[in-house]
Amino acid sequence: MQAPPEKLGAFYLGAEYDVARRARAEAPVVYDARDLTTHAVCIGMTGSGKTGLCIGLLEEAGLDRVPAILIDPKGDITNLLLQFPELRPEDFRPWVNADDARRKGQSLDDYAAATAEQWRTGLADWGIAGDRIRALQGTVAYTIYTPGSDAGVPVNILGSLAAPDLDWATEAETLRERIGGTVAALLGLIGSDADPTRSREAVLLANLFEHHWRLGQDLDLATLITAIQSPPLKQLGVFDVDTFYPPKDRFALAMAFNALVAAPAFQAWLQGEPLDIDALLYAPDGKPRHSIFYLAHLSDSERMFIVTLLLEGLVTWMRRQSGTTSLRALAYFDEVFGFFPPSAEPPSKRPLLTLLKQARAVGLGMMLVTQNPVDLDYKGLTNAGTWFIGKLQAERDKERVLAGLEGAIAAAGAAPGLDFGAVITQLGQRVFLLHNVHADGPVVFHTRWAMSYLRGPLTKPQVGDLMAGRKAAMSAAPGGPGAGEDRRRSPGTVGAAAEAADVAQAAGLPDGYTAAPAELGPTVPQVFVPVTVSRAAAVQAAGQQVGRAAVRGARLVYEPAVAGIATVRYIDRKLEVDTAAETRLVGRLGEGLERVDWGRAEPLAPAARDLLHAPESPPDADGRSFGPVPDKADSAAELKRIAGDLADWLYAGSRLKLTTHGDLGVAQKPGESDRDFMARLQQAARERRDAEIDKVQDDLGDDIARVAEKIRREEAALARDEAEASARKQHELVNLGAGVLGMLFGRRRGAAGTLNSALTKRRMTSRAAAEVEEGREQVASLAEQKAGLEAELQARLDEIARRWDAAIADLTTVELAPRRSDIDVQAVALAWLPEWWITLDDGVGRTVRVAAFG
Repeated sequence: MQAPPEKLGAFYLGAEYDVARRARAEAPVVYDARDLTTHAVCIGMTGSGKTGLCIGLLEEAGLDRVPAILIDPKGDITNLLLQFPELRPEDFRPWVNADDARRKGQSLDDYAAATAEQWRTGLADWGIAGDRIRALQGTVAYTIYTPGSDAGVPVNILGSLAAPDLDWATEAETLRERIGGTVAALLGLIGSDADPTRSREAVLLANLFEHHWRLGQDLDLATLITAIQSPPLKQLGVFDVDTFYPPKDRFALAMAFNALVAAPAFQAWLQGEPLDIDALLYAPDGKPRHSIFYLAHLSDSERMFIVTLLLEGLVTWMRRQSGTTSLRALAYFDEVFGFFPPSAEPPSKRPLLTLLKQARAVGLGMMLVTQNPVDLDYKGLTNAGTWFIGKLQAERDKERVLAGLEGAIAAAGAAPGLDFGAVITQLGQRVFLLHNVHADGPVVFHTRWAMSYLRGPLTKPQVGDLMAGRKAAMSAAPGGPGAGEDRRRSPGTVGAAAEAADVAQAAGLPDGYTAAPAELGPTVPQVFVPVTVSRAAAVQAAGQQVGRAAVRGARLVYEPAVAGIATVRYIDRKLEVDTAAETRLVGRLGEGLERVDWGRAEPLAPAARDLLHAPESPPDADGRSFGPVPDKADSAAELKRIAGDLADWLYAGSRLKLTTHGDLGVAQKPGESDRDFMARLQQAARERRDAEIDKVQDDLGDDIARVAEKIRREEAALARDEAEASARKQHELVNLGAGVLGMLFGRRRGAAGTLNSALTKRRMTSRAAAEVEEGREQVASLAEQKAGLEAELQARLDEIARRWDAAIADLTTVELAPRRSDIDVQAVALAWLPEWWITLDDGVGRTVRVAAFG
């Protein structure tokens, strides 16, 4: 068959199917992406073609640039990465199943060739070519995450224990729900059979989370273990903590968590990428992502743990989004069995219910899939507007599904209009019943051929092969922020700490260094940068610089510099920008203050409030010294001149670069990452596209409907005219026959009258035939008019899709410059920068200088 025209927002799922004749029709089934905002359920037994249907739907979502988070307990959805545009046997060869080839009596090469031919033929039968697969690969980035394993991309769970960016004053209920889910998942992870909501373990943990999160403090397991032993709380309810939960029992709980952390296998949970929903949905460059969470290798408790954290993260992310009627993102759950039961309350159920009830308002579509229809909360699924129902194995499965479907139909305020039970009984492989509350009625359809190779569940080693390139790219990434940056910072930027160590030099202090800072005049402000690098860390850094050597001593030395703190404000009314950026710089001194070069100054990490007014004396330092201060350092006038130089330099060089999209009127917010901006831009484009499509469909749709109604009336009139013409023809023939017989048998007078009547009826028959012909011409004319309107509608929809598909790249960069009055130099002071001078016992007495501040 011929594939439907490519349209963004329209998912090509298959073709209509006649269950009575068991034949596929040529009418394609196209699903509106926006209908997924009211969520979907897919139910079918093993072998029903459920995976093929869902893979096809996810492929369409990728082509539409809809980002997705995919929970894959069995490993089937990893097949999305097996896309081979060239459809060559050598592409399939590494992935075909050797057992399948052996059962067919074929070599792997022959079996791979047969598989490639099968896929080429199957796709061609549905009007799909390799170009469509290439387009899919270009529109979405695929990543397979393997929590608790480094086979794929590992996941660091510590980010899920961090304080969410929500306001307790307005989101307290949401935050407590997230705490409850996280606590329940943690208790399940250590094998605790305590009540996840009412037990003293849960109450203590929930209060610890709330205490730290209210203070904006992130938690990790080490901090949690310490807090369990020594809670920062005096009371729990009306009892003191020790009465409510004695120290001995708390120690046992802490030991359970400590045993978890100490287990070597658990270390894989503490490395990798964080559970950051924004990062899971969009790459740093703004490209939509399909993030697959492969869970086949995990135990039941570990699956529940990671799924709960992921769902709770989605709920928190949902709270931050604005409302929309377009599909913003998709959350797909490939096998929901055990996570959404009808009566039990596992930690995953509450966030799932929350998402089903509330996510549609922000354009987050949920799709739940299962082959176990009995153990499913159908009351919760009344929130689903789309049902895909495939072949079912047992009668009780059909009864449960029918009860749930009828509940969803009733909740939508619609009438069934179809004997679903009879239809479901007749479904075969790859044939599904589609009930969509947004459509005119249910439809039975045959799924299209998947563009991805449906190899079956992948193993961990195979996942490792697929993700090898991605992990290599991660390993090659810079090790820390600011790595490789030019030390000559542009104004307003914040970079990494100063260099870790200087070159080795002779032991001892140069002339001019003293045990106390130089005496300065009262008008010269001076500050001391806090020591943030310990002696041990400095010694380790020194060892990395010069190799292994014994350390004779480590002295803390303060070097003088000039610190400047200023605020630069940027204003643009058109772009609705009004923001201020603080700049903190420290300039090294040469022979005098006049040598301060702000263009080569380094970022000063501590905020102004964190700078000290007296030097520090670490107990493990072997003395403390201060460098010489230039002669003019006690001149307030000189510092004022330097402040003026800083203001001039900031005015000349400070620029706020923002990316904008003129047609959409969307501008990057100050401090907004490229990923977040591109995600917001793509959502704005999708909403504008959908609005234009709606308007065109409303305008031309009404015209098409009016013409269709005229055709219906004309066809009805034509049918009446044809029936009348046929009747008159019969009457005419009867009368003519009677007249001829009368003439033959001698009844001439009567025969003459009969012949006259026949002639009259002949004239009436001719008029009726003319009316029939006129009706046919009218119907043909209206049909041509309708076809023209439909062609115009399709052309306009195609134009909208092409325009908005290309519009995302139509970006411009603007630079906002501050006004002179927008530069506010708040402070310029003599700043003392701490360094560790590590003296080596290497026979030479070399000294290595290591910065003691960040």
